Formats: sequence, C-alpha cells, structure tokens
Amino acid sequence: MMSENTSVSPAGGITPLQQMLASGTGALFTSLFVTPLDVVKIRLQAQRTPFSKGKCFVYCNGLMDHLYVCQNGSSCTAWYKSPTRFTGTLDAFVKITRYEGIRSLWSGLPPTLVMAVPATVIYFTSYDQLRDYLRCRMGSQGAHVPLVAGALARLGAVTVISPLELIRTKMQSRPLSYRELRVCIQSSVAQDGWLSLWRGWGPTVLRDVPFSALYWFNYELVKEWLCRQSRLDEATFMVSFTAGAVSGTVAAVLTLPFDVVKTQRQIELGDRDTLRGFLPRVIKVAPACAIMISTYEFGKTFFQKLNQERRLSSL
Repeated sequence: MMSENTSVSPAGGITPLQQMLASGTGALFTSLFVTPLDVVKIRLQAQRTPFSKGKCFVYCNGLMDHLYVCQNGSSCTAWYKSPTRFTGTLDAFVKITRYEGIRSLWSGLPPTLVMAVPATVIYFTSYDQLRDYLRCRMGSQGAHVPLVAGALARLGAVTVISPLELIRTKMQSRPLSYRELRVCIQSSVAQDGWLSLWRGWGPTVLRDVPFSALYWFNYELVKEWLCRQSRLDEATFMVSFTAGAVSGTVAAVLTLPFDVVKTQRQIELGDRDTLRGFLPRVIKVAPACAIMISTYEFGKTFFQKLNQERRLSSL
C-alpha cells in the first residue's frame, strides 16, 4: 500500500495527456447539451427584432462567447434562415426540429469545436497542474490555492487563444479569403506591432479571470462540504455536478458587471441591442459549468482507475 501511494503523481495518478482528453470530452458534452439552448434563444431574439445588416449578436455556448456580424439582414446566417414563427421556447424547439431538421439545433457547434474546445483543454489542464504544483510547493491545502490557480490558468488560456479569437472575429465580420485574411493580419502587425493580435485581450481578462478564480474557489469548498455531508472519501458524479452548478452560478452573479463591460466592448461594431438576452446567458452558466466539471472529474476518475489497473497487472 505504501509503495502504491508513493507512486501516485500529484495530478491524481493521471498524465497531462489524460487530463487533456478528460477536459476535451467535457467541453464536447457541454457544447452538445448547451448549443441548442442558445440557438433557440437567438432565433427568438431574431423574431422579436430582426437583425439588420451590420448588426451584431453574441452567441454564448456556455464555454465561451462568439461574435457574429450580419451581412444581409434576415438571411445573415444559417441560424434563422426560416420565417417560421415561434410562440415560445418549447414551440421553437418543436418547430425547428420539425421543419428544419434536428441538426439545425446544433448550427452553432462548428465555432465551438474550433475555439472553445481547445481553450477549455488548455484551461482545465493548466488549472490542475498549477493547483497541484502550488499545493506541493506551499505544503498547504488552503482555499487560496484554487483561487490563485484558477486565475492563472484562465489568464494563460485567454492569452494563448486571443489571437485566434481575433482572427475568427475578422472572418465573421465580413467574407474574407485566407489570402485576404493573411494580408489583413500582416498589415495590422506592420502598423501596430505583434501586440495588435491581442486586441480585446483586456476586457476578456477583466471578466474571465475573476470568474475563474471565484469559480474554482467555490467549487473546491462546495465539493468538500458535500463530501463531508455525504460521508464520501471522493466526490461522485452528482457531487461534482452540484458543486459545479452552485459555484458557476455564484461566480456568474458576482462577475456580472465585468460581463456587461466585455459584451459592450465586443459589440462596438454593431448595435447595442445585442445586450438583450443577457440574463439567459447568465442562467445558462449553471448547467454548462455542472456538465463540464462533472464530465471532467468522471474522465479523470476513469483514467485513474485505468492506470491503477495497469500498475497492478504489471506487478
């Protein structure tokens, strides 16, 4: 038993690659569950106030925001190409499925797979590595460790992804070939330097870093409390799900002003009516956080057991 305990790594007996696979799976499940909710929300928004040319709307899948700029009015994207009228959320789900096919509910999935999944993989893997490193160095299990690790992990993920986010936004703002995009980026770098690729980094950090710090701080506290109440040695799927939902909601409410600033900065290209539907985006944070963290923890537990079985079989 002693030899087995000493062989377990600080990351819980799994490799960084396995952490990345677990977080990537969590991001994929979150996207699959949450994307239809935002597709319906945007279709209802478009029905109340049709999007005119040049107007922006922000699509939020629970993992990150995506900015869309309409090009030619009502048919600006595939999101709302049908003139179907909806009387409410449930009616929208039924009619979109019936008249446009069930795949239409996932019409916002491609940008998620391109941007949100890699960003989430970097973020969650970095958090676990930083948390274990800080605990090892400080020799403490204090609550401040998740707070610091969460903030640093989000800061790193935002910094890495920011240039890709800028490129994607430029491609969405108007039709650009890859050659035109390259010329656009080269001219921007030539005029303003390499730092121009991180334009928009500030408002994103202003919201995401405090959210991340509060989220992990509360998540670790709530998870530990639930385990004590249930007399569990390790968190189950439902414990992680509940802790993720609670901590995500608390962090979203406390960072609400930062989110308003970020959204307003994002939509300076278009109409500020985009802020409509802001409350549903906040409410959606709870299930998104719950699905993401519980799937991630389940994936880590799976790899821990797999590695343990491999070690035992090799003895």
